[in-house]
Amino acid sequence: MRQTTDISQAKPLISVIMPCYNSAHIIEKTIANLYQQTFKNFELIVVDDGSSDNSLEVLQTITTLYQNILVISQQNKGPGPARNRGLEAASGEFIAFLDSDDSWHPEFLAKLHHKLEEKPDSVLAYCGWQNIGLSAEKSQPYIPPDYEENDKFAVLLRSCPWPIHAALTRKFAIDQVGGFNEHWLTAEDFDMWIRIAMFANIVRVPEVLAYYHHQQGEQISSNRLRAIINHWGVQKGLLRDFPVISQTLGKAKTDLLTKGQLLQRAYEFYWKNDLPSAHHLFRKTLGLGYFGMKDLKYILPSLLPLALYLVLIKKIRS
Repeated sequence: MRQTTDISQAKPLISVIMPCYNSAHIIEKTIANLYQQTFKNFELIVVDDGSSDNSLEVLQTITTLYQNILVISQQNKGPGPARNRGLEAASGEFIAFLDSDDSWHPEFLAKLHHKLEEKPDSVLAYCGWQNIGLSAEKSQPYIPPDYEENDKFAVLLRSCPWPIHAALTRKFAIDQVGGFNEHWLTAEDFDMWIRIAMFANIVRVPEVLAYYHHQQGEQISSNRLRAIINHWGVQKGLLRDFPVISQTLGKAKTDLLTKGQLLQRAYEFYWKNDLPSAHHLFRKTLGLGYFGMKDLKYILPSLLPLALYLVLIKKIRS
């Protein structure tokens, strides 16, 4: 199902792509906020990803309230495939992604677009962001570094450089990397961003212009573990496809940024008493051969089946 309203025959300069899944309670507020942008030459493409609530009905009503909206409905496939479906329909020269429960400062599109106009050799502009709905410590405004002035390969390989909605990208750059890899249920944005940013010029807008709204507080441990494993998978794929990265960084630094992160996360789970997740990651680091002698007293017990591992660790701690 496709439904659209148009303001003119002119081609929009920016396409905003928004996946929607069971967001009937928030989608109208999110879109109302979006239309407060001072930059007006954009289209909004909303992909309803098989919602089981009345999101599609709400969206059909919203198309009568705002201009230049395209609504696409598909069976539930996840956010990556939904964004790819939006990319197929996008007509803008620039692409921005906004989830159905997040928001932007009114100057977001204007300032990032202006920066790309200033730097025509750059394919992507990114900005600072702020988490909303977490603890005060985790909700501080954050402005990322200028990645072009830092150890770019190392910084980008280590972690996702910005949230999905904190960047404006030239569409051809997204097309060149094939959009989102639908193999990944998480970390698909990390995979796409680093494949774009590693080997092209990017530019920073050093202001907090994007807001990430946490609706359900902290991630549950199973989600965190899945995200870590997928993150590792993305890193492996990047290093496989672009050997120049590890050649430039060297083996020791590459291992620290990849395998070392798995070991670090294993310890974090261990000391937070998430022993099943720690057990899984300690086993993985053992298989990768990335550990020192001092790590063995934590890693070797993970050779036991999980049930015995839990019993042993509880005895050790008591």
